[in-house]
Amino acid sequence: MGDWRAARTLRGLRTRLERLVREAAKFGTVGAVGFLVNVAVFNLCIHTFQLAPIRSGVISQVVAIGTNYLGNRYWTYRHTDKRQIQRETVLFFFFSGIALVIENAVLAVSHYGLGYTSPLADNIAKNVVGLGIGTVFRFWTYRTWVFRSRSGRILAGSASADGLPAEEKGKNRRVVLK
Repeated sequence: MGDWRAARTLRGLRTRLERLVREAAKFGTVGAVGFLVNVAVFNLCIHTFQLAPIRSGVISQVVAIGTNYLGNRYWTYRHTDKRQIQRETVLFFFFSGIALVIENAVLAVSHYGLGYTSPLADNIAKNVVGLGIGTVFRFWTYRTWVFRSRSGRILAGSASADGLPAEEKGKNRRVVLK
C-alpha cells in the first residue's frame, strides 16, 4: 500500500512539473513575441522619432504589455477561470506596470547614473538586464495572482493532484492548482 501511495505521489509531482514546464514554455513564447515588439518599438522611438531613452522604453513596454496580455490570456492561461476577467485585467496591468518601472529603472541607472549612453548600452540595460529581471517578476506574479483559478476546480482537460485526468476522477473534484 505504501508503494502505491509513493508511486501516486511521484506521478502527481511529475504531472505538475510537466504542466509547469508547458506553462513556462508558453509564457516564454508569448514573452519572445512581446520582446520583439518591445525592441522594435524602442528602437523606432529612439532612432526614428528621436525620443529620450526612458520615454521610448515606456512607450515600447506599453505596446508590448498589450501584446503579452492577449497572448497570455488567450493562449498561455486560457484554461483559467474567466469569470474574474476584470480582476485579472487590473492585476495584469498593475504587475506589468511594476515590471515596467523595474525595466526602466535599470535603463535609467545605466544611461543617466553610470553614463552608458550608446544605443547598444541602452538596449542591453533595458532589453537584457531589465527585461530579465522584469520577466522573472512577471512570471511569478501572473501565475500566483493574475491567472489563477479562484474556485480551485479542475477544468476540462487538466489533471488532478494525483496525475489522472479530471474526466477519470469525476465531476467537480477540488484541488489547489499552483
